[in-house]
Amino acid sequence: MIIVLKPGATKDEIDHVTTLITDLGLKPVISEGTERVVIHVLGDTRSAPVDQLDSLKFVEKAIRVLKPYKLTTKEHHAQKTVVEIGGLSIGDGDFAMIAGPCSAESEEQVMEAARHLKKIGIKIMRASCFKPRTSPYDFQGLGLEGLKMLKKVRETTGLLVETEVMDVRDVKIASEHVDILRVGARNMQNFDLLKEMGKIKNPVILKRGMAATVKEFIMAAEYIIHSGNKNVILCERGIRTFETAYRNTLDLSAVALLKKDTHLPVIVDPSHAAGRRDLIGPLCKASIAAGADGLLIEMHPFPEKALCDGAQSLTPDMLKSLTTELRPFCELMGKRL
Repeated sequence: MIIVLKPGATKDEIDHVTTLITDLGLKPVISEGTERVVIHVLGDTRSAPVDQLDSLKFVEKAIRVLKPYKLTTKEHHAQKTVVEIGGLSIGDGDFAMIAGPCSAESEEQVMEAARHLKKIGIKIMRASCFKPRTSPYDFQGLGLEGLKMLKKVRETTGLLVETEVMDVRDVKIASEHVDILRVGARNMQNFDLLKEMGKIKNPVILKRGMAATVKEFIMAAEYIIHSGNKNVILCERGIRTFETAYRNTLDLSAVALLKKDTHLPVIVDPSHAAGRRDLIGPLCKASIAAGADGLLIEMHPFPEKALCDGAQSLTPDMLKSLTTELRPFCELMGKRL
């Protein structure tokens, strides 16, 4: 349920409504807009007296929401969420290009990648320090040492840095070393991790699970927002289907649907969708056309030497050319790259 108060509602009137909601055993969540205050009511609202709440003189309308997700829908939050970080407004016209190696492998490697990104004009560098690998014998990431390298990249180059976190025990330390945290596809329904992400102030990129429905994806985002962090960026990275010609099937329908039904920014990871660098360009262009607010692309200074995902990593020159190609597509969609 959502309760929209009339413009100019006083603090006493807001408190009156929240007290009524709490007395019903429900949880009020206040969202202050530019003109109105909206109170989201969480819990089993089937027996809540909608007519009684609607009749209050300072209530504009009380609406029972039937969708299972409460905090991510435009019904609850008409204004789109804009993630402000490092001078970028993700979700409000700035097209976020996030690029870099799949994983931080050495200080030399991450610094070289950062220098290439600076030359290209990309402001956010990705590099995972904790790697969820199918095989326990594959490279698992550098952990804390990798975080220290990314912090040095930020301090040396001025780039924003982003990394994946897999364990609730690593959320706090990671949030102190990098600007943006990422929940990977394999952890989309790691609910303890999602709750922990809700306790930090850093923006969180939430990747869709490889076998998750759109509803399940949105509900995962609800966990983070419900726990206190509203700076959530959804990331479509392809889903597992019967097709074997590429790594995953990029679900562009989901991008359009998420933009329609939620107020959150949506970005796309074409690298993990394709699994091969020759398809990344077309998938980037299609993602922009579908309404994406940004891209998460893998770039390695020397892909042939990468410890993971070399086949889907662009070279610096490829990324530079791709960025140039994408600018007119972004302009057509009213985005700034």
